[in-house]
Amino acid sequence: MHLAHQKLFSNLCKNGAIVVIQTSYANLSPKTHRSEHTNYPIFYYPLENIKHLSGEQFVKLLYEEFPKLEKIVVGYDFHFGHNASSSTEDLKKLFKGDVVVIDEFKVNGIAVHSRIIREYLRAGDIKEANALLGYEYIISGIHIKGQGIGKKQFVATINLDVDEFLLPQEGVYVTKTFINGTYLPSVSFIGHRITTDGKYAVETHIFSEIDNEHSSKTLKIKFFEKIRGNKKFEVYEDLKLQILDDIQKAKSYFKL
Repeated sequence: MHLAHQKLFSNLCKNGAIVVIQTSYANLSPKTHRSEHTNYPIFYYPLENIKHLSGEQFVKLLYEEFPKLEKIVVGYDFHFGHNASSSTEDLKKLFKGDVVVIDEFKVNGIAVHSRIIREYLRAGDIKEANALLGYEYIISGIHIKGQGIGKKQFVATINLDVDEFLLPQEGVYVTKTFINGTYLPSVSFIGHRITTDGKYAVETHIFSEIDNEHSSKTLKIKFFEKIRGNKKFEVYEDLKLQILDDIQKAKSYFKL
């Protein structure tokens, strides 16, 4: 649900709707999380259920499911039907209503595609990813118990179990964490805890005091900027000093 998608949506009328073909790699805004980025109703079609249909059969399905359908808006590279064998030109022939084809959409000369956004996230380039998304990248996860040494030896953190979302490159990030109904400034770590137990973790430290015992079960983390990569420290004290420096940098970002 990035800026190129929003360009498509801007061509819908007030009674418009969005049809999503669900695939296994839609991990920027998986499943129903897409609804957070649009006010239009969304209808989901698992790829496994329709990939056998020819182009003609797919259009027939749309007619059956949306009998008042008058207009279809697609991107210039849209393909459909078995093995993606049908193009926008075929759609214009098969559909009797209005077909609007949107040209490639660019931001600062960069074409906006999900695969390019994924590449930026995997490289830890949050700023470029956010520029193409049109919003700060967000992941969602379940609050879980951590290793238990953060509050005692470093700073208190909340640990998340994140499934389905693409996680940015390992490192420390300026973030905001959505907890108990609001986004709060925070600093977050993603990666293997190579200084302590070596396990992979998603942890966030919120600057405000919160009631951790009665906090939300599901949390979200919104990413603004990468502070540094993952790094191994020989002694815990060095790690603690680095964490405090990370916190200060994140606070400076938010001018706190």
